[in-house]
Formats: sequence, C-alpha cells, structure tokens
Amino acid sequence: MDRLDRKILRLLQEDSTLAVADVAKKVGLSTTPCWRRIQKLEEEGVIQRRVAVLDPAKVNTRVNVFVSIRTSTHSIEWLKRFSEVIQEFPEVVEFYRMSGDVDYLLRVVVPDIAAFDAFYKRMIGKIEIRDVSSTFAMEQIKYTTQLPLDYLVLDKDGGA
Repeated sequence: MDRLDRKILRLLQEDSTLAVADVAKKVGLSTTPCWRRIQKLEEEGVIQRRVAVLDPAKVNTRVNVFVSIRTSTHSIEWLKRFSEVIQEFPEVVEFYRMSGDVDYLLRVVVPDIAAFDAFYKRMIGKIEIRDVSSTFAMEQIKYTTQLPLDYLVLDKDGGA
C-alpha cells in the first residue's frame, strides 16, 4: 500500500461512483494501472463494498437511538444467540460488544419514539437482557462513513 492507494481510497470514500478514468486522472495514473490497484484493494478486502449513503429524513429514519445493554449471561452461546437476534432487526445499523459497564451498544434508527418502543418490545421478547438504557440523539452534529487514512501504514518507499 502506498500514497497512490491512499489517494484512491480517499477519492472512493468521497464518491464510489467515480469512473476509473476520473480516479486515475486525479491521482496521476493512467486508467489501466489505476483499475488494477482498485481491483487489488477489493481483492485484499481493503474495499469491502461500495454503497449509497441515504438521507435519513427522506427514508423516514430521522431518530437515532443509542441503546446500552447489560446482560447477566456472559457466555459464547448467549452472545451467538444475541447476535442472531440483533441481525433480524434492520433498525439496528451498528452493534458493538463493549468493555466497561455496558456490555453491548446498539445504534438504532427509527422514524419516531413509537417505532422505537415497538422495536424494543420485539427485541426483549426474543432474548433475556438484564438492563437496557436508551439515549435519543437530539441533533446529529457529525456523521461520516469515511475512515481516516492518515494512520494507514505505507510501504517503506511510500510510493508516489
């Protein structure tokens, strides 16, 4: 991985619909070598997939709820079952196992409090949880899907 790969990744994170020729031009390569680099980044799993980022208001999912979950059961079996249950809910857009006081953290997107209440009831109906605490976001101040690339370890020569 070198500076050209980092430039390509930066551009694709901003707009994954860019034509390879446009990416190549912006990073100073011809089309074929640029295309090969993108293919390699995909094959290596650096680029996992290309997606469209939607406007939450236009798809009626304006409410972000951060759900902190604590459980009394700390076993692989329970975690596997809990993970399977959470996969059933499209409202859960992020799911983390945590350290500290909270065992799991979910980010749930819904149109309103009533929809969250329905989600909550369906979730607790499927698996036993010791404690659930929900926090509603009042305002989204920053949101991005772009990962910082300044920490990317480059090859020793650093590339172009």
